[in-house]
Amino acid sequence: MHKFTSAVILAAGHGARFASDVKKQYVSVGGIPAIVRCLQIFDACPLIDEMILVGDMEEMREVLTPYSFDKLAAVTAGGKTRQESALRGFDAISSKAKYVAIHDAARCLVTDEMIENTVRAAYQYRAAAAAEKVVDTVKRADAEGFVQETLDREYIWLMKTPQVFQCDIYRVAAYMAKKEKVVATDDSMLCERLGFRVKLIECGPENIKLTHPEDLQRAAAILEMRKRKEEESI
Repeated sequence: MHKFTSAVILAAGHGARFASDVKKQYVSVGGIPAIVRCLQIFDACPLIDEMILVGDMEEMREVLTPYSFDKLAAVTAGGKTRQESALRGFDAISSKAKYVAIHDAARCLVTDEMIENTVRAAYQYRAAAAAEKVVDTVKRADAEGFVQETLDREYIWLMKTPQVFQCDIYRVAAYMAKKEKVVATDDSMLCERLGFRVKLIECGPENIKLTHPEDLQRAAAILEMRKRKEEESI
């Protein structure tokens, strides 16, 4: 059963590691700005009822003006950290929202299937996150870089977004972390620390995040592969 679901799209980062004059959320990916590509897929997803964009509106205006989005409900300024930006976006969602999907705009190759699978899992488990199971052997090292142990990769995942939560859970987790000055590297960590279980949903290797300049080449290759598959299926 569909439940009112808001998407918070985070586009407030500076992308220091991207090493470019153009912020990564504005770079062209397949001829479309990354932030626009991200908004378009969420806008078209039937399980998403509204979108809240977090970022500098004056900065984004030139990029967004040529496009229209039916579900873009609000734009709010980002905070000093990703965690603060996510909370600001969450505070702007509709009072009707039962679930919230937090997503990084830099993951602009997310697909409708990835979003729907994660949202539906959240409906069932109250919290779910897109992730990728590792295929390489994983080692834990000490501070000097020497191997301490080999981890069982069967239970190792790479966390991605969207991460979707029942609003009541996210509200408690986010505000408790703010009160206790807890710094988390992703949204699911806020919920984990309070004992909430987060279901991981395999999204494969294509849901990459634009972090370094070379990621643009990876994105182009993924888009080309998708195009070939689409042509072969016709």
